[in-house]
Amino acid sequence: MSTVQLIAGANAPVPKETLSIEVKLNPNQLAGVEVDISAFLLTAQGKVRGDDDMVFYGQPRPGNGAVALKSNTAGRAEFEVNLNSLPSAIEKVAFTATIHENRQTFGAFQELTVTLKNAAQQAIIEAKLPAAGMKESALILGELYLRQGQWKFRAVGQGFAGGLKPLAEHFGVDVSDPAPAPIAPAPIPKAAHAPIPQPVPVPKPISLTKITLDKAKPTVSLDKKAEGFGEIRINLNWNRNNAGQPAPKSGGLLGGLFGGGARSGGIDLDVGCLYELQNGTVSAIQALGNRFGAFNQDPYIELQGDDRTGAVKEGEWLRINGQHWTHFKRILIYAFIYEGVPNWAQTDGVVTIYVPNEAPLEIRLTEGSNSLGMCATVLLENINGSLKVNREVRYFRGHQDMDKAYHWGLRWTSGSK
Repeated sequence: MSTVQLIAGANAPVPKETLSIEVKLNPNQLAGVEVDISAFLLTAQGKVRGDDDMVFYGQPRPGNGAVALKSNTAGRAEFEVNLNSLPSAIEKVAFTATIHENRQTFGAFQELTVTLKNAAQQAIIEAKLPAAGMKESALILGELYLRQGQWKFRAVGQGFAGGLKPLAEHFGVDVSDPAPAPIAPAPIPKAAHAPIPQPVPVPKPISLTKITLDKAKPTVSLDKKAEGFGEIRINLNWNRNNAGQPAPKSGGLLGGLFGGGARSGGIDLDVGCLYELQNGTVSAIQALGNRFGAFNQDPYIELQGDDRTGAVKEGEWLRINGQHWTHFKRILIYAFIYEGVPNWAQTDGVVTIYVPNEAPLEIRLTEGSNSLGMCATVLLENINGSLKVNREVRYFRGHQDMDKAYHWGLRWTSGSK
């Protein structure tokens, strides 16, 4: 099957099935420049119906999941679009690129490439959008659209200055601004007996601002919610080898964890957690020992499988059922190098925490000692019902040393997957 080459403004039909849309930047990175790739589900009027119609790093799989951000790494993003599952009101899906905080324009890049693949993962459309000379920091790269019953893809390559916020507002997304300082209410005269009107609750606008927890700002606290925190999702992603291609796993641990051997060339990280309940129960969730947990029943934490091949581009996920947050006392999220020579700088590892209606929290794992294969990444604490997120980024030889440092009290034995 030949690949259709599109220039800006041209279009071509696509099959009504599950498609992959890959966006690549050339060069893939510029110093101090972060590019966000997003998608917007639009009605015939060119507007979103609500916040769930925006797919970006803060909510990679909103709504019914018909459009999902499967991978989002430096210089590359990949979406999965199931055209058969799109809501009937949606007639267009726009794919966009924006430069975070307008620190540069797209003229600093040579080109942007959008590639569409069919359900068999065959490239069917490729659009190379030249970027030289562009003065915009927000671009509409291309769009899937419905015309007389036929889905098509159009290469666009047009935009405007202003970054992600004005682009989102252009499509009708209600975007939150930094909260102003609170104003003290005026005193009410003692003689006044009229009832005080209660404020009408309004939906919280979506937050587009990533928060990086680092040494300067290691802690964030999220206020207690009567309905709980919803589905708390923790993602671990990393660069598997120098070529940026997945490296297959083989059996055995290494690097001072539990002993054993591994094939050279690739780095593989695993995510897990220690948890302590309010009743004093302590345990762990991790692939080793097949302790995958459960989301809708005790312990209300679930590891979503284990990428044993290294081929899952979106990394590994832990899910915490935040509706049962009162159930927990503390949860320690950790990452460990299951395969490959310990080299944290080479992994370019990042843990991202997604809490509904909150800004994503990002913790990078690039500072560790290369002789230590275990990293205690972030500690979640229940403080009178609130959710306190503490950046840890402490490195250890293995599970037992980390357990001892945090006084968890578990007994550890050798294990394998």
